[in-house]
Amino acid sequence: MSEMMDLVFYNADQIVTVASNGAKRKHGTEMRDIGLIEDGAVGVRDGRIVYVGPSDGIDIANAQRSIDAMGKTILPGFVDSHTHLVFAGAREGEFARRIAGATYAEIAASGGGINSTVRATREAGKIALTEYALHRLDSCLAFGSTTVEIKSGYGLDVENEIKMLEVINELRDLHVIDIVPTFLGAHTIPFDYKDRRDEYVRLVLEEMLPVVAQRRLAEYCDVFVEKGAFTLDEARNIFARARELGMKVRVHADQITGGGGAELAGDMFAASADHLDHISEEGIARMRDSGTVATLLPGVSLFLGEDFPDARRLIDTGLAVALATDVNPGSCMSENIQLMMSLAAMRMRMTMEEIITAVTLNAAAALDRSDRIGSIEVGKEADLLMFNTPNYQRVIYHYGVNHLTTVVKSGRVVMEKQYANA
Repeated sequence: MSEMMDLVFYNADQIVTVASNGAKRKHGTEMRDIGLIEDGAVGVRDGRIVYVGPSDGIDIANAQRSIDAMGKTILPGFVDSHTHLVFAGAREGEFARRIAGATYAEIAASGGGINSTVRATREAGKIALTEYALHRLDSCLAFGSTTVEIKSGYGLDVENEIKMLEVINELRDLHVIDIVPTFLGAHTIPFDYKDRRDEYVRLVLEEMLPVVAQRRLAEYCDVFVEKGAFTLDEARNIFARARELGMKVRVHADQITGGGGAELAGDMFAASADHLDHISEEGIARMRDSGTVATLLPGVSLFLGEDFPDARRLIDTGLAVALATDVNPGSCMSENIQLMMSLAAMRMRMTMEEIITAVTLNAAAALDRSDRIGSIEVGKEADLLMFNTPNYQRVIYHYGVNHLTTVVKSGRVVMEKQYANA
């Protein structure tokens, strides 16, 4: 290729394209097709990929900057499609109590749990919440996440849910990572509505959702469908109202019990259903029929000491599976998506190829963005990662170590370091 380019990587030992040839997501065994190119090159112009192929097919003299990737592996930017990273009030004290033997119920009864985060988040100003979130986004970027979904859900009243969403939207102008905002006013019944459940649901339906939609503060509406959170009927009504207002749907489903959340996600043609530790066969079938992405969150299982989601079962029955961090103060305090990849290999029986697809193309599909990101293909946005490893397997195998050397976001080098562990 002889046209002038802004950036070229060449001599890469491996380029993992995850090429989809126009498909929005990869299902079942398709997830193992990762489009491997050896001794490869990627050319970028105006923020988009203009060349992917062998190194001898590109003229590095026609690039404003060229990077010799010999001994390196290039992957698409990772997509973290489920996070709660805007919050105040870390909960390491509760973590210490839990590992010393206290139960979640005991911690909640003493004022801990999610409501402790709600109190701290309500008390925090927008400047403080923004500063906390920017630090967490820096950490996300350092591990290779170039697109991140962020939920509200720690305000749980009109004023503070709007405050959270305003912060999430302002982060889009303050950080290089692409931010996808999700409204999660239906996260749990807050402590100040403990005995007024119906009133809180009406607040979500009649006050929160109209303001969020009118101000276009969130692309998605999410509901935690679970015993102790929101019922199927409540979630169905909230989703119907969100759809009327032009919002798309995603679901916290079947985390603690098999409560029918996956079935509801399929019926609602949700972009994703997340957690799915206790998904039923009917839930699998309805999600498969609707094209809903199954987003699994291994960090939660590790943090809480619970069984891991059965990824093998979901993939073998034809679902499109994604992986995400679920970074939050109560059940997974980690922005490290690379760790989630290693956990999926060691504890969820996913192949390395399936894992790569799950944090790239399928995670992008969970955010309705796989036409733009999630793979290294001509015409797509140039979100690229270069690892100091000779192959993609080493990234997952040598776990707990960050091998990432270079991050490119929309064609621009936004993170670069000279050395990393090999």
